[in-house]
Amino acid sequence: TQVGRLTSESKYHDMAVKHLAFMQKLCLRKDGIYRHSPLDEAAWGRGNGFPALGLAWSLGDLPPEHPGRAAMLTSFQNHMAALKPYQDSTGMWHQVIDHPESYPELTATCMIAFAMSRGIRAGWLDRATYEPTIRRAWPATSARIGDDGSLTGVCEGTGKQPNLQAYFDRKAINGFDDRGGAMSLLVAIELATFIAAN
Repeated sequence: TQVGRLTSESKYHDMAVKHLAFMQKLCLRKDGIYRHSPLDEAAWGRGNGFPALGLAWSLGDLPPEHPGRAAMLTSFQNHMAALKPYQDSTGMWHQVIDHPESYPELTATCMIAFAMSRGIRAGWLDRATYEPTIRRAWPATSARIGDDGSLTGVCEGTGKQPNLQAYFDRKAINGFDDRGGAMSLLVAIELATFIAAN
């Protein structure tokens, strides 16, 4: 969608809409969250963070008049609604979204909170419904970011896993991690923007 915005060529916007439909057919579960791959129904945390973040960015670049925009917006709203109940009492989402016995995972929380904040700011999500959720997420994420840039609870790189137990067994990185650092900076900037505007 960004290339489409920069070039004004609708083929890129069309491809984004087609890709979303393909990924939903492949991995969207009936409960509205994404399994990581067709190998298993496990809803990996970052595997839900990526579509949350991706749709938030894509909607920002997809023209209002594009015929696929309404479906993309509905997909985004439905995903946010499906994810919201899985935030735990500390403000985190977990390594496996719908399994609270899995560990709280930093990158998924950062991406989901980013998407919800962007959704509120753009008018795609109801502020009263989602603002408390993102305000719980920020203390939870910032508590896992050390003054020296070290992080707590970042899932290691994860390819397709054969079963739920394999997702439970993915190691949590405690220390420095490029992915976790990037997602932490991303949500920090987004939420600082949100808070400054409110």
